[in-house]
Amino acid sequence: MIRASRSLFSTTAVVLALLALTGCERSPPAADNASAAKAAGQAAWSSFVDRVIEQSFVLSPPFAVSAGRHEFDGQLPDWSAAGFARELELLEKSRDEAAGFGDAALSAEQRFQRDYVIAVLDREIFWLRDARQPFTNVSYYFDHGLDPATYITVPYAPVDERLRAFIRYAKAIPGALAQVRANLQTPMPRTFVEYGWRGFKGFADFYRNDVPQAFAEVKDEALQAELKAAIEPAAQAMMDMSQWVEAQRAQATDDYALGAERFAAMLNMTERVTTPLDRLGAIGRADLERNLAALADACKQYLPRGTIAQCVAKQEANKPQGGPVVAARAQLTELRQYLVDHDIVSIPGTEEAKVDAAPPYNAQNAAYINIPGPYETNMPSVYYIAPPDPTWTRAEQLAYIPGEASLLFTSVHEVWPGHFLQFLHSNRSLWRFGQLMVGYAFAEGWAHYTEEMMVEQGLAQNSPERHIGQLLNALLRNVRYVCAIGLHTQGMKVSECEQLFRDKAYQDAGNARQQAARGTYDPAYLNYTMGKLMIRRLYADWQAENRGKSLKQFHDQFLSHGGPPIPLVRAQMLKNPGDELF
Repeated sequence: MIRASRSLFSTTAVVLALLALTGCERSPPAADNASAAKAAGQAAWSSFVDRVIEQSFVLSPPFAVSAGRHEFDGQLPDWSAAGFARELELLEKSRDEAAGFGDAALSAEQRFQRDYVIAVLDREIFWLRDARQPFTNVSYYFDHGLDPATYITVPYAPVDERLRAFIRYAKAIPGALAQVRANLQTPMPRTFVEYGWRGFKGFADFYRNDVPQAFAEVKDEALQAELKAAIEPAAQAMMDMSQWVEAQRAQATDDYALGAERFAAMLNMTERVTTPLDRLGAIGRADLERNLAALADACKQYLPRGTIAQCVAKQEANKPQGGPVVAARAQLTELRQYLVDHDIVSIPGTEEAKVDAAPPYNAQNAAYINIPGPYETNMPSVYYIAPPDPTWTRAEQLAYIPGEASLLFTSVHEVWPGHFLQFLHSNRSLWRFGQLMVGYAFAEGWAHYTEEMMVEQGLAQNSPERHIGQLLNALLRNVRYVCAIGLHTQGMKVSECEQLFRDKAYQDAGNARQQAARGTYDPAYLNYTMGKLMIRRLYADWQAENRGKSLKQFHDQFLSHGGPPIPLVRAQMLKNPGDELF
């Protein structure tokens, strides 16, 4: 997340100050003036970006902590209405200041950086000003600071020091939740009620059950007593919040849609995509049909006399031995070696990712990875896989566990060569802003792109079962794309979206429910497929301009840019980027 900066001295003032130092005996040549002005502008730009970064940490301490700036440990943001108004004012001011750096004052690299900074500021402005997420979307708070995972899962300091940080965080929770309750407008969409009720309750359970175990090795009795004293008020505040959200169920609505105008603004302001919605919808449906046809072909090899549904059921019935966490650990070893053996992409560093079960407060995500930020050194990443909801039937719980082949491509997506590898690259960017500010379509588009790319590079060779696993992951993202546009611009109902996940992505009942609900509070989840399609088109166009260069060279060049909107990367990597993104 990006926040905003303090005022920037104007470039003109800096130039005049520098010129004053030269004395006034005679006027310097015009060329010297121009060089001095450009040098001053470039220095002013670097200073401005540094201040944008630092202000983002002040306004969002959890973002700073996740990045590895632990002087902010234990702090939560100001989530009051006045705090959000101040944040928006700073964002808009910073955007104006960034736009004020003209081309003549900056190097070519800095002009790209300026466009990158403006794009990130626009993204935050949209969610705060246009979507008004802190007031309309309960998921905002789960994504912007409530998660204390860094203190528990990242061994950045001795365990007693991290425990003290967690205690400060826990003590701040009751006040923060009072601000959240004051902000959230009612009535709420029923899917938001369900998300909030489960999420807040999950935090309470996590505090009471998991946190004491996580810090059990601390022998300081006084510190343990302080933890115990801090946990219960925080847990009770979470339970009270859960019950308050649950009480909104009786008056809940289906009023979740952004509408076509705001959805188009979201695409432009967050990802720099201006493709008309009708064309964008057609592009997504075409990719869905392409993958459905590929699934039919793979099933003819895998189960020649069966239906598609029977073929998928056979693949999904082959559950990973020892459970998904144990199986994923073995898969990561295989996948990393495959990248090396086939020279697919550079692997900077020797870091590895751990695998663990997801905590209950974040069980809405079937799989995700927690990657330490760029200020950390030699810290582990954790690839989390969520267990099924214990309230489901036994059959639904079993169906929720992915088949071994489906899990393989989830591991591709999350770790090798997906998110984990991508952040190994971005964390080594020479520009700090690029390390910190990685966008949705860049990150998820890359991770999803790698699934199909790995099949094309032979990972599923002579294994229709593996190909089916990859295609089921692709179809899941295809339906997200279709549902995002449908739910927010075409009047699609959640039940219709859920049925699409069942019919077109072959999802089990539990996953279909979760995925359809997610589309209401995460309207940008089309970015998985949208990002993938932009990267595939970029690779085709890059190949045409770079005959003889390798796939690895493309990947390394793509990943070197940090994580800006993909259209900005396209403009950097192509001599003639054109207007067509897909």
